[in-house]
Amino acid sequence: MKIAVIDGQGGGLGKSIVERIRAQSRDDIQIIALGTNSLATSNMIRAGANFGATGENSVKIMSQKVDVIVGPIAILISNSMMGEITPQMAKAISDSSARKILLPLNRCNVYIAGTQELNVNQMIDSAIEELNKLKD
Repeated sequence: MKIAVIDGQGGGLGKSIVERIRAQSRDDIQIIALGTNSLATSNMIRAGANFGATGENSVKIMSQKVDVIVGPIAILISNSMMGEITPQMAKAISDSSARKILLPLNRCNVYIAGTQELNVNQMIDSAIEELNKLKD
């Protein structure tokens, strides 16, 4: 299974996600770090991603070639993450046939009604739980 972890800014969330996936992963899982900037990509690679790529074109191309996309819900919102998610990136991710496991962070001037107020570690736990369901 190919899993893309998409993050921007400092890549801290993506780094945590990659570390947690890697801690539980089997040999048949490839983690592809897709950063909106080189710092985010670099941090996810250091956390254990198999491959990494940076920028709009990488996100557009690779989001069509993976089985699962993991990241904050902001990756679906044009111009979020302080402008790092371009409209083309958001569209490519949205249009991808990959299963999307999104963390509902209430940032980027978006509030997701009906979600619980979980901390980031609890959200990552939930994302890993969903990934484990897909592996079975």
